[in-house]
Amino acid sequence: MIKREPQMCLRCIMDTSDPSISFDADGVCDYCNNFDKVIQPNWDTGAAGGAALEALSERIRARGKDQPFDCIIGLSGGLDSSYAAFIAKERMGLRPLLFHVDAGWNTDQAVGNIEKLVDGLGLDLYTEVINWQEMKDLQVAFLRAQIADQDLPQDAAFFSALYKFARKNRIKYVLTGSNFSTECCREPEEWGGYPGIDKTLFQDIHRRYGQRELKTFPLVDILVYKLYYQKILGMEIVKPLNLVPYIKKDAEAELERRFGWQKFQHKHHESRFTRFYEDYWMPRKFGYHKRRAHFSSLILTGQLTREAALERLSRPEMDEHFLKQEFEFVSNKLGLSVDELQTIFEGENKTYRDYRNKRWAIGIGASAMRMLGLERRLFR
Repeated sequence: MIKREPQMCLRCIMDTSDPSISFDADGVCDYCNNFDKVIQPNWDTGAAGGAALEALSERIRARGKDQPFDCIIGLSGGLDSSYAAFIAKERMGLRPLLFHVDAGWNTDQAVGNIEKLVDGLGLDLYTEVINWQEMKDLQVAFLRAQIADQDLPQDAAFFSALYKFARKNRIKYVLTGSNFSTECCREPEEWGGYPGIDKTLFQDIHRRYGQRELKTFPLVDILVYKLYYQKILGMEIVKPLNLVPYIKKDAEAELERRFGWQKFQHKHHESRFTRFYEDYWMPRKFGYHKRRAHFSSLILTGQLTREAALERLSRPEMDEHFLKQEFEFVSNKLGLSVDELQTIFEGENKTYRDYRNKRWAIGIGASAMRMLGLERRLFR
């Protein structure tokens, strides 16, 4: 790969740490131009969005009228999924089942938020607990694989368990907190944003570095849930937050006022491992700052100034003493000594390309979704 001169977008803060980024003559990046040309013209949270939300609500209610629940929502305790649950019950008049996957890394704050929403909304919660020995073995295997995509094991557990449960219980509608307001700038693939659950990649990494058979770990390949679950069985993935005004600080304030819900310092901090991975492992080992994408989304949607984003990016979210303690906590929880985790940290970086995968097939599917208007964010 040809080395590029460092460059940062003059509108958001995405830069050439994404090797595929491009800039126009005014120094504005393709994420910004995609937002202006593809996302914003097709995103309405006003009258049209309200009408679409009501039509969607009626369809979901009608489909589930004879069922215990008319939809299911994966709930992490973070802002996006929490607000999606609030909108589903209070604005859409739905009867969602809240579904939580415990992969062993919940913060106390996330658990508290889940309890407050369940009680405050009067909804049922189902929690699936992942076998910790299998979870730990898979996470250590991914760490030893030296790739940037260290949150794939957790993501696979969350989404696979959710989709499997919905399919088994014949729940047609899966509501998610995915949205343009805080996520219009998708994290690039090089930063660990591998586009989906690739069972081939998982199996090769675990075959090389795993030590325990994954007998119960849920793993649904992207082609299975995209083609079989959705296209054949008719499961629908719904994103209600794209149809309502969704401003981060206002949503946090509303959830706090209504339920005593507590906001996090930053996105994804409901998981202790994800917080460690994004605040320590990723920037220090690979030089990638996911906060660039998170803050750029808020810049593009008018919720954060570029100057404020740059100031915040100039310092870690967590102080050095706390991060040192988290390094020790993560190593101990994974059954590694601090020295063993440090040795992995100092090892040679690799990418998913060093392992068997079917990224080419996923790429074809992603391109098709872009052409059909089903995915409007840049996907690479």
